[in-house]
Amino acid sequence: MQLTEFQWLMGCCAAMLVGFSKTGMPGVGILVVPMLVFIFPGRLSTGAMLPMLLFADVFAVIWYSKHTRWDKLWGLIPWVLAGFVMGTVLFLNVGPKKPNHKDIMDIIIGAIVLVMLGLHLLRQKMGDKLTPHSSTAVIATGCAAGFTTMVSNAAGPVMTLYLQGMGMSKEQFIGTSAWFFFLVNLSKLPVYIALNSLRPETPMITAHSLLFNLYMMPVILLGVLIGKWLLPRIPQKTFDAAVLILAGIAALKLVAG
Repeated sequence: MQLTEFQWLMGCCAAMLVGFSKTGMPGVGILVVPMLVFIFPGRLSTGAMLPMLLFADVFAVIWYSKHTRWDKLWGLIPWVLAGFVMGTVLFLNVGPKKPNHKDIMDIIIGAIVLVMLGLHLLRQKMGDKLTPHSSTAVIATGCAAGFTTMVSNAAGPVMTLYLQGMGMSKEQFIGTSAWFFFLVNLSKLPVYIALNSLRPETPMITAHSLLFNLYMMPVILLGVLIGKWLLPRIPQKTFDAAVLILAGIAALKLVAG
């Protein structure tokens, strides 16, 4: 597997953050999306990220499962599935990259990350005014979470808005989020495999991406352990600010090329 030193560095950083986001600080996961695009273009970066997420999800579920608030998840499920369908339709209708042209999926993924960052910053300013309590907001949250997770694995900020709006404790937030993303990511796997068969010219998962996932597993595990240890010891505001700035820069690069 031929990658540059910079790509290996990006891959290891992304793997570390995947693990860290699942057990220590969920908001960090948004940075992984644009980082992987430096290694795998467009939709292939989305497919490469899925096994990494599933591996880290297992640890989050094991450690935080007892705090899960299932009553806050059941109403979202049908609308998440609707978002899945919308994301799948997009993948089927966006053709392969043309020679000397930017992959349209890079632009879409970058735009999604920027929108998610905007929502995150807006909620910091508006507080509870931007939390989903109505049935319409639950529908919108479910569709947005399903669509963004299918297209770019970037549903974290959407679910943060929803779960924080439910007034959950820190443990309940992490436990509920852990089960939600584990089930969502597991259900995406057969869809990605089917998309591989339907559009083999633009695969979601390849032998090279799976080999990359295998190499990254020890790094993900390290991130999982660091997240569990480091969370009480790091200034939240400082870390959040750095992550948001870096994610915004990376997303702008995806959109602008």
